[in-house]
Amino acid sequence: MLILASQSPRRQALLKAMDLDFQVMVKSVDETFPKDIPVEKTAEYLAEKKADAFHFSELPKNAILITCDTTVIVDNQILGKAETPDEAVIMLKKLSGRKHAVITGVCIKTATEKKLFSETTFVHFKHLTDEQIQYYVGTYKPFDKAGAYGIQEWIGMIGISRIEGCYYNVMGLPTARLAEMLNV
Repeated sequence: MLILASQSPRRQALLKAMDLDFQVMVKSVDETFPKDIPVEKTAEYLAEKKADAFHFSELPKNAILITCDTTVIVDNQILGKAETPDEAVIMLKKLSGRKHAVITGVCIKTATEKKLFSETTFVHFKHLTDEQIQYYVGTYKPFDKAGAYGIQEWIGMIGISRIEGCYYNVMGLPTARLAEMLNV
């Protein structure tokens, strides 16, 4: 039995699209991380922290737990989830006309083993006008997304010139790598 420990509607939709049967179980986890950890290792660290919050006595028998965290990195800085429209605008202006990394860390945990991996995708944004940024933030309210954008939304369609790597990773779940790790 697969357990997805994520409230992300995108991760849930991707697992469904992979024809995987799963249940959602979520625990509140403090998502702080040590300041001395390399930014490219943060997503794995947080995915493992989320997995370690679960004790197998509270999960169904033979459960396979999947936890994830996605980070957006530009200038060696992590862009988290914007809490206000102004923060979203600042983040999108920082990404405009530039390449950034999207890293999703995944932890697959069973009663007997733990597999931890991450996938990196490089995303290239064309230059975004202030009007485009304001329209996107006002219309799509991207406050639940790392880096304040969803690749599958309007901003991705008009603003992303190319990607290097897994498209679905930018949505929050490296599906091909996950299928490989699950032996699907």
